[in-house]
Amino acid sequence: MTKCSVFIATSLDGFISRTDGSIDWLNKANAIIPEGEDCGIPCIGLNGGPVFPHTEAFSFQIATDTQEETDRYWNAIVGNGGRESDCGWCKDRRGVNWQITPRTLTEAMAAGGEEAKRAFAAMMTMKKIDIAAIEAARQGKG
Repeated sequence: MTKCSVFIATSLDGFISRTDGSIDWLNKANAIIPEGEDCGIPCIGLNGGPVFPHTEAFSFQIATDTQEETDRYWNAIVGNGGRESDCGWCKDRRGVNWQITPRTLTEAMAAGGEEAKRAFAAMMTMKKIDIAAIEAARQGKG
């Protein structure tokens, strides 16, 4: 198994490793309650099997500062068997949902008013968020 880490103690395909990077618990067939850490936070999973698939009701959100950072996370998830969705959402190859959200978009929404409306309208046309287009919309240039 190839493990590609983006975060400390989390792999891109939705599996959570221990803080030392080990994923030994994954080798236990049909692990019912896998344990690990995500960014230093203890996590316990529950393998509900095919009756309880991943849905958009739960997602990880990654706040980014630059287009390069946005692209890196997006491409790591989508490029490793995942798939794009709309408005900054994507799904990894295991079906876990992610939101790759540039902070400028969050700031635009928090600003409210016309700025938020313009940024929201721009976002609705995107899959991966284009920071330059969001910035232009915020300034009324989009």
